[in-house]
Amino acid sequence: MISPDSQALALAHAQEAFPRESCGLLVIRKGREVYWPCRNIGVGTDQFVLHPEDYAHADEQGQIVAVVHSHPGLPCTPSQADRVACEASGLPWYIVSIPSGEWTSLEPTGYVAPLVGREWSHGVLDCYALVRDWFRAERGIDLPNFTRFDDWWKRGENLYLDNFAQVGFAVVALDELQTGDCLLMQVASPVPNHAAVYLGDGLILHHLQGRLSSRDVYGGYWQKVTTHTLRYGHGHSSR
Repeated sequence: MISPDSQALALAHAQEAFPRESCGLLVIRKGREVYWPCRNIGVGTDQFVLHPEDYAHADEQGQIVAVVHSHPGLPCTPSQADRVACEASGLPWYIVSIPSGEWTSLEPTGYVAPLVGREWSHGVLDCYALVRDWFRAERGIDLPNFTRFDDWWKRGENLYLDNFAQVGFAVVALDELQTGDCLLMQVASPVPNHAAVYLGDGLILHHLQGRLSSRDVYGGYWQKVTTHTLRYGHGHSSR
């Protein structure tokens, strides 16, 4: 359990960061627990991303044993994104609610977010995360988890087109669509910035920004904004 001294330091950090989320690490240094505040480089007020330099510096000081962050204006109840990220970290997490000062904790337990009805959190539970999780669950394939920040498509980045070939996808013709194919879409963006998995029977699985993940009919608008059809393990061809 987090020590009273670390709680006090983390609470002060959370109050200072409000209305943004604070984030930090618990480090065992010379036999004592130390709260190590970190910079949050996430976008907006409802997520946190630990600055990699701060993480590396904390790791140099001792053994990192837990992650701490705040929920500004919200209960300390872990979100789906918290639970997924906790699993990925392999560490216990402590969450403090601001301004109430209430705490909760969670530990890795093997949690996996549902494919349908999952909450949105960019970089943790987003359209690419859903594609990754579908391939892991349905095909036993582990796709790389690229670091990505919200609105990357507005910053000159091209996540899907820059990376699909190197991870095993190739372009196929839309009229050859098969179950498990990925559809890249361009939604109010200069580049393809949304991905869906084709489930067969005219249905897609996808996670639109700010909404719950869902199964939807593939037609109309979704067909109109589709730019590429990709198939894992398929030889290169043109669309």
